[in-house]
Amino acid sequence: MRRLTVLGTCGAWPEAGRGASGFLLEYDGFKLVLDLGYATFPRLAEHCAGGHVDAVVITHEHPDHCADLSALCRARYFAQERGARLPLYCTPGVIGRVQAMEPTEDLLDVFDVHALPSSHRVGPFRLDAVLLPHHVPHAGVRLTAPGLTLAYSGDAGADPALARLAAGADLFIAGATLQGPSADGGDPHLMSAEQAGTWAARSGAERLLLTHFWPGSDRTRSTADARSRFSGEVIAAEEGMVIPFRSPTPRVREVLREVRD
Repeated sequence: MRRLTVLGTCGAWPEAGRGASGFLLEYDGFKLVLDLGYATFPRLAEHCAGGHVDAVVITHEHPDHCADLSALCRARYFAQERGARLPLYCTPGVIGRVQAMEPTEDLLDVFDVHALPSSHRVGPFRLDAVLLPHHVPHAGVRLTAPGLTLAYSGDAGADPALARLAAGADLFIAGATLQGPSADGGDPHLMSAEQAGTWAARSGAERLLLTHFWPGSDRTRSTADARSRFSGEVIAAEEGMVIPFRSPTPRVREVLREVRD
């Protein structure tokens, strides 16, 4: 089974009934979490009892992306059988931010920490990460395995590195915090749906999944903004949404060959 499950879609704080940023990526039995913001752990636990996952990737230290790492730590710390430390790939600042919520349990008793941005082998995946513009150190993430390429911009602003990060991706998960033509005087540390569509088109990604919506924003408008720039499939992320992965199309295979060459 190869699929992505959406755990949360809000930026800054979660709306009622929703969570902040978080995704569960499953690949032939290997389970990897991308971000664990506010209110994402309960949804993760629906799919992985007791937080039994194989690896965690956290893009940066803002709590709407890492707060529920504390809940995962506690679930594993107090488990009847804790097992080996869980590989955690994160930027500087994440451990300190989350540890501040844990006065008695040491995160390093639970997690085996690896620094981002850098490249790593994570189970079946090659993980490549690059720095992207944000208010704190932030890693954009690219995960590749046979038959699957996923890219994730996290909560970062638009940057030329996105073209390489998402090149030929089966799925490009991109933040859509801002609305409207944000290129004119917009926040360089955040991205709009329109910009997400622009970079999806430049990268040759097959599908675009919009996420990190500011609470109360019109998601239909964000989808339309992205579609004005990107002719591929555009999806507005929703909590509980499951996106299966299929074999690359001929167009995507051609993009991948061009990138490799």
